[in-house]
Amino acid sequence: MVLREFLRLFFETVLGFAILGLVGIGISFLILIAINIIELVTGKPWRKPIPPLKLSEAELPHVLVQIPAFNEGELAADALHAAASLDWPKDKLHIQLLDDSTDETSALAQRAEQQLRAQGFDILHLRRDDRTGFKAGALAHGLTKNDAPVIAVLDIDFRPPREWLRATVPYLLADPHAGFVQSRCEFANYRTNWLTRIQGLMLDSHFVMEQATRYRAGWLFQFNGTGGLWRRAAIEAAGGWSGDSLCEDLDLTIRAELADWHGVFLMEPAVPGLVPEHLQHWRVQQRRWSNGFVQVARKVLGEVWASPWTISKKISASALILIQAFYPCAAIATASFILCILLRGLHASAYIPLMEFMLTLIATVAVGMALVPYLILRRGSLWQYLVTVSSVTPMMVYMSISNAPSILKTVVSGSREHFKRTPKSRPVTTPKIS
Repeated sequence: MVLREFLRLFFETVLGFAILGLVGIGISFLILIAINIIELVTGKPWRKPIPPLKLSEAELPHVLVQIPAFNEGELAADALHAAASLDWPKDKLHIQLLDDSTDETSALAQRAEQQLRAQGFDILHLRRDDRTGFKAGALAHGLTKNDAPVIAVLDIDFRPPREWLRATVPYLLADPHAGFVQSRCEFANYRTNWLTRIQGLMLDSHFVMEQATRYRAGWLFQFNGTGGLWRRAAIEAAGGWSGDSLCEDLDLTIRAELADWHGVFLMEPAVPGLVPEHLQHWRVQQRRWSNGFVQVARKVLGEVWASPWTISKKISASALILIQAFYPCAAIATASFILCILLRGLHASAYIPLMEFMLTLIATVAVGMALVPYLILRRGSLWQYLVTVSSVTPMMVYMSISNAPSILKTVVSGSREHFKRTPKSRPVTTPKIS
């Protein structure tokens, strides 16, 4: 009896700390929701972007488009055609396929490279002997082969609209302290199945509510690794791409901000890409992101708090960097809650107030973060929204339990997993160059 009571108190304490972590994450989202409500009531955004610079054809800068690839098959050739379809002077558009592939991808890409070269495009199919640094290593290697001042980064499955550079480059150049421009990402396979709809709902919330609001508030927001531009000077000032974490995009974002550069977020034009269509592939992607965020936190969180930033900026930056703490907190809270109920002889009445509080917090965050983007982007019916949003919480709990051991191992030891690519399906349509 004494042991049982001790165990109950122990797991209730663990549950309490895990709940505090979840509440802290929930509060960070509630603040974003509140900012949007204030803007809606007052009719004034917290900050308006600097108007884009008006550039003549002669003033357009050289742009380097970098496309990292690893065993992507025909997607690599499609990506080259999509990059070449961008509306930009041929003599100022430079395209790199950063190919670390070990399968037939390289041969397929080579044919597309030859075809586009024959049409006058500057295409470099860059191979490496090994995958040192993974994506970050490939991007850094590519930069040594071209000196363009503006760098566009596109994952292999992203297909920017033809006018993308015309719309984004003027915003980057208009602000002398803008280190990068991040475009909102769309997802071409959003409606494929229940899993893609869940991801689409979450990612719409990320871009429309989190990224856009953080930008308007003047807070740190991250470069998402694709669908964006970098100013070469900002990359160099930040120390370049680093392969010592699985989230090289967040790592560079923070180091650039510490070097007095900031980002610009644009809702339009959006850049379409793909989300994983199978649960096991999504698990791989989420585990990579979560472990990467932990590695970045271990690396730069101390620098953030040692910086001369305001306390509000340090707190908001920490909330972003530590957002992936949701997974271990949710896993620990779930396991502890089940054990506590078992130790109370399956009597859960003592935990009803806690359950009501957490359900209210979850519902408020889910509606506040996901409903507005769903309506703004016209994703479907209200019924479909309710079905999808109700699936998010149990799926996130499952993902938390699945990935928590790996994340906690990274938290304790800083160990790094091998970069595992997320398998992708070929999009239905691909731009072709006539």
